Amino acid sequence: MSSASPSANRSRSRVTLAVTAGVLAALVILFFIFSGLYADILWFDQLGFLSVLTTQWFATAAMFVIGFLAMAVPVWVSIEVAFRRRPVYAKLNAQLDRYQQVIEPLRRLAMYGIPAVLGLFAGIAASSRWPLALQWLNRTPFGETDPQFGLDIGFYVFELPFYQSIVAFASAVVLISGLAALATSYLYGALRVSGREVRISRTARVQLALTGALYLALQAVSIWLDQYATLAESSTGYLQTGAGYTEVNAIIPGRAILAGIAAVIAVLFIITAVIGRWRLPIIGTALLIVSSIVIGSVYPFIVQRFQVDPSEATVEAEYISRNIEATREAYGVSGVESVAYNATTDAEPGALREDAETTANIRIIDPALVTDAFGQLQQFRNYYQFPEHLDVDRYNVNGEMTDTVIAVRELDQAGLGEDVSWYNSTVVYTHGYGVVAAFGNQRSVDGQPVFIESGIPSTGALGDFEPRVYFGESSPAYSIVGAPEGSEDVELDYPSGDEEGAQNTTTTFEGEGGPKLDNFFNRLVYAIKFQSEQIVLSDAVNDESQILYDRDPRERVQKVAPYLTLDSDAYPAIVDEKLVWIVDGYTTTDHYPYSRVEQLSDVIADTYTPQPVVAFDDINYIRNSVKATVDAYDGSVTLYAWDEQDPVLQTWQKIFPSTLEPMEEMSAQLMEHVRYPADLFKVQRAILGTYHVTTPGSFYSRDDAWVTPNEPTTTSANPPLQPPYYLTMQMPGEETPAFSLYSTFIPSGTAESTRNVLFGYLSVNADAGSTPGEVSEDYGKLTLLNLPKQDTVPGPGQVQANFNADPTVSRELNLLRQGETDVLSGNLLTLPVGGGLLYVQPVYVQSRTETSYPVLQKVLVAFGDQIAFEDTLDAALDSLFGGDSGAAAGDTEVPVTPTEPAPAPTEPGAEPAPEAPAPSNDLDAALQDARDALLEREAAYAANDLVAAAEADKRLQDALERAIAASEGQ
Repeated sequence: MSSASPSANRSRSRVTLAVTAGVLAALVILFFIFSGLYADILWFDQLGFLSVLTTQWFATAAMFVIGFLAMAVPVWVSIEVAFRRRPVYAKLNAQLDRYQQVIEPLRRLAMYGIPAVLGLFAGIAASSRWPLALQWLNRTPFGETDPQFGLDIGFYVFELPFYQSIVAFASAVVLISGLAALATSYLYGALRVSGREVRISRTARVQLALTGALYLALQAVSIWLDQYATLAESSTGYLQTGAGYTEVNAIIPGRAILAGIAAVIAVLFIITAVIGRWRLPIIGTALLIVSSIVIGSVYPFIVQRFQVDPSEATVEAEYISRNIEATREAYGVSGVESVAYNATTDAEPGALREDAETTANIRIIDPALVTDAFGQLQQFRNYYQFPEHLDVDRYNVNGEMTDTVIAVRELDQAGLGEDVSWYNSTVVYTHGYGVVAAFGNQRSVDGQPVFIESGIPSTGALGDFEPRVYFGESSPAYSIVGAPEGSEDVELDYPSGDEEGAQNTTTTFEGEGGPKLDNFFNRLVYAIKFQSEQIVLSDAVNDESQILYDRDPRERVQKVAPYLTLDSDAYPAIVDEKLVWIVDGYTTTDHYPYSRVEQLSDVIADTYTPQPVVAFDDINYIRNSVKATVDAYDGSVTLYAWDEQDPVLQTWQKIFPSTLEPMEEMSAQLMEHVRYPADLFKVQRAILGTYHVTTPGSFYSRDDAWVTPNEPTTTSANPPLQPPYYLTMQMPGEETPAFSLYSTFIPSGTAESTRNVLFGYLSVNADAGSTPGEVSEDYGKLTLLNLPKQDTVPGPGQVQANFNADPTVSRELNLLRQGETDVLSGNLLTLPVGGGLLYVQPVYVQSRTETSYPVLQKVLVAFGDQIAFEDTLDAALDSLFGGDSGAAAGDTEVPVTPTEPAPAPTEPGAEPAPEAPAPSNDLDAALQDARDALLEREAAYAANDLVAAAEADKRLQDALERAIAASEGQ
């Protein structure tokens, strides 16, 4: 007995140790989960959107509980009833008897465990559907009805998806409950199979029959709801979305009939529960299966094949009209103004006189090519950076609204090199500094941008504003800022000297930008979140410290407005002495009846937006319902209800009340920088490529279908689409120029058959005006110029090909390519001026040296088939339009480099005029000229003057040729 006692003690010690370890592990896991949730509470609370988080949590929890109980309770009841009503003296076969012996010790665990596990999975599945449930509870009518059933559009957007989800979930619950009852009944003898004979107890019969009746009743409801779903699904016939002739005349009536059959069979199951005869429900179920094949598949196939296909254009005309009307309304293009534009292709002198303001604002600075120039001229230190693509905006400069290319000087900690440490990365290098902005229509003599705002500290015409950028698109994952009053500043503000070793200016963050780290518990929570013990141990963290994270503007807006689909480009603007990011938010759905479905990620892909591998964001309705701002200094987010008439936004406002500000709260300066979002415009241009046609016959034949042209400057096998461009221009028929966004159309066809000629020109007024809280009447006005089909107006691809093939242009470009230089083609702009279409393309030259950047040296222009290529846009336009365009461009002050007399604008294939022979020189003079040209070329490269280098290289070649000729003549 004494020998057993130590062994028992050791066993108890091991059990106690294991239990303690398990409890501690569970507590650690729970604390990690809690720390993540608590960090979210601190973040949302500091930002003022805690109600958004709690609403999501409560809704998720409620849906989980509902889903758990809705699955677990019926399954448990089904098992419990089948077990308690089992035959007490049922004779079981040996195999079932063995099963009972194995299961019986675990019976109670299984009876509760199986429903609990199933309920857990069901709760998790249901919890993710909280947006659907909240939209149904807070649904808003659209005030418009569908053309088939006459129901409000809101029924299809908010109600039908909810009802279908409920029916599908209930069907799964009933089916699983029935299977559980069937298995229990079989296991305990209530259901016995002996050869071809099946015996079932009365209780099991009633239970299974009622379960079958309930399942069939749910299927009847599901099939009935499927009638309405046809209006937002793919059609059997011609339509991409919506009910066509076959759906209206075969599938919808057929589903109504099938629903009735399913309901009758459900009644038969109830009768079986009473009378005990299974023949009728079994025959009825077989009839339902056969009917579903005949009525649901065979009959619609016959109607489509033999009634619709032979006369599809005529038969489907009514439904094509429905699709056209619904699609144009859902995508916001029903009010597009279509204008016949008889574009001329003859460049006459003075043709631009009526378009002087548009000409003066033509942008020659390409925001996709000047990033390196901004970096070399305005970066100042390696720990700063500019984005790959800069933004286009407009500012009041010297009393005139001017298109600008603007970028934020953000922090780039990768440039710290050997100075990377937790302290430097988290406490010292915390923010970027200032913006850099340049005129869009000007360049300097040496091809550099002409800056409106530049330098550190920032100086220029944009006025005083808070320049520090703690929240940006490239901000670090987290920074710790703030210190007690009177403490020494440790955050690097900006370099104060030209030399790397010069003393830098420091600062301390004084805003409210992140959760406080004013106690040990908060520090521990964030140490766990960011897996850094330094947050707890470092003396740089004090009671006034704040931790800034989730700093990308789009990410912050997405978290506080989870119902929005955000535009892919957040752009900076100086508003009311603050630097803010402006983010456009969309409300979308893919349940709008009869409207065409598009994949949003695919539609917005172009030169600047990458193509997704797989797109899962189907939409067939979109509105720019919210404009959001994010303060670059303190990260505060403000949401403005931009489209207050949008029923989807109204629904979400009920769900998240008091999170949106009315449009009337937007200041005048903010209104000046609000613009029509590019992603919305891309979606609308994709729709209008086909849906500019409103007659069913022409729509069906696709005889006037258009597409967006590919990017003309790329040579890749699968070129992206040409992006839309922001420009200030005056559309034909308008009285004044406006900040606009435009794109072009060419006829649709295969890659081999597509003609690159212009058929359409789409623009939208992107200027919201400058009245506080009031949108300009013309903002969002879509104008579609329809070009004549009988005249050939070259498209962007054809114009680029003409540029590349023109002998004069080729000769000049080859000259620029000599030496260690590359020629870069800028964005090819298209403007409806001079009674036709003017193409403008800046040409940049870049040295291949490591620290070089592109400089603007030439401008290509085209009108019809005529081309000009000069040092400045102003000179190129004058050359193109017979010596006098009638208007001045923005680069008139740039002197034109004297060159050989330029020929008149040439047409593709024309031979340049023969060059005059070089004068005769003796050998010594030729060699001296060669030495001089060589020295001039080296000096030009040292000064980064690529044009001078190219000209010196040309003189060197001429001198060498003369030297060779002179030596042969001796």
